[in-house]
Amino acid sequence: MVDEKRYIAVDLGAESGRVMLGIVSTDKIRLEEIHRFDNGPVDQKGTLRWDFARLLSEVKTGIGKTIKQANSNIAGIGVDSWGVDFGLLDESGNLIEMPYHYRDSRTNGMLEKAFELMPKREIYDHTGIQFARYNSAYQLLSMRLSNSPALAKAHRLIFIADLVSYFMCGQPYAEYTLAGTSQLMDMQTGKWSKEVFTKLDLPIEIMPDITQPATVVGTLAKKVAGEIGCGEIPVIAVASHDTASAVAAVPADDKTHWAYLSSGTWSLLGVVSPHAIVNDKTFSCPFTNEGGVEGTIRLLKNIMGLWLVQECKKHWQTQGNDLSYAQLTCMAQKAKPFTATIDVDDSLFYAPGRMPEKINEYLVKTGQKPIDDKGQMVRMLLENLASKYARTINRLEDVTGKTIDRLHIIGGGSQNELLNQLTADAIDRYVIAGPVEATAIGNVLMQAKAAGQIETIAQARRLVCKSFSLREYQPTKPSPQKK
Repeated sequence: MVDEKRYIAVDLGAESGRVMLGIVSTDKIRLEEIHRFDNGPVDQKGTLRWDFARLLSEVKTGIGKTIKQANSNIAGIGVDSWGVDFGLLDESGNLIEMPYHYRDSRTNGMLEKAFELMPKREIYDHTGIQFARYNSAYQLLSMRLSNSPALAKAHRLIFIADLVSYFMCGQPYAEYTLAGTSQLMDMQTGKWSKEVFTKLDLPIEIMPDITQPATVVGTLAKKVAGEIGCGEIPVIAVASHDTASAVAAVPADDKTHWAYLSSGTWSLLGVVSPHAIVNDKTFSCPFTNEGGVEGTIRLLKNIMGLWLVQECKKHWQTQGNDLSYAQLTCMAQKAKPFTATIDVDDSLFYAPGRMPEKINEYLVKTGQKPIDDKGQMVRMLLENLASKYARTINRLEDVTGKTIDRLHIIGGGSQNELLNQLTADAIDRYVIAGPVEATAIGNVLMQAKAAGQIETIAQARRLVCKSFSLREYQPTKPSPQKK
């Protein structure tokens, strides 16, 4: 590893975005948040969209601030984001319309429409992806079936993180890990699936070339560099999918069999595999095969995650109860354990709004008592998340044939000590929590790999271990809900 270098990591989440300064040296990686901004869906004539113009403006502002803060040369800029969503460009390279939000209702019923055109199992055999109505394939299908004028004008489709990079450097591409969330890519070959595009009658010609993580794709365009007030800094395709970046930063020992849990709005629980696993078991579970760094596959399950708690918090706030996450967790800690059972992935909980009412509606429908106490409701949600994690780990062991020794929890949810302990108890395994900023760390590490500072992901993981504090949780007693 060569001398110290500085990188800018742009980490875009569904609730907020951050621009971070990453400093990588021979024995340590340091991270500093420079600019944070709110993000979320906006209503446009009854549709849910992303305000991409504001998003891009905030990113440029953050890059400018970071360059001033760094007070030295920047070796690269990398962008990561959530998956599946995309923007459409016309022949002149202009954004045709505001990108849709994955929770928009236009994809209602699209899975069924798709299966009429291509059998469900056949789609899975070609893509290896878990079925969700928000996947890019079904977003595109909804546009095709509604004769979307935007799709008719589209010359190029670019996923969100790569779209930000495009407007900074002018190079269109689809980074492998982000493309792998779309259910449009063949995970066995790493190329767009001609079979899926043909049978769903989707325009494969608008798809950009697929690029691997840790690739320099261009430099800041002169116009953009002028706006920001900097030189022509390299733009690097990192692991553009935020979970792929986070998994690249898991501080794991290669001598153990470990699983990861990227804990946040979504819970993404899985293992790293050298190849896609597409068979009867992964289809029925179902598990998804998404791209990872260095040609690996992230075999995982998407679980609703802390979305339910976040939505409850928002609802209570509208009623004048502005409780922090720390307060809610403290209230949950004191609440009675194991009072109710829910499926955290039930479709009733998918859309935003009125979450406490929806949860009680579910409880009544399943013959259980509604919950009025806020702490009790939060505890019940955390317990059922932990229980879902336990069942998922057991299935992962069955699918891979390997015993999982420990679970690494990364991301913002790794700060929830109650959930971490409930998880250790439910899975009856050792849990290691941290780092919190795994996504931004992984972003920086892939830039350092592109710059020649880091040679392998194993080396990167060792660097994370030396650089960030971690917290360990031992199981105390197995959860009564564990199955």
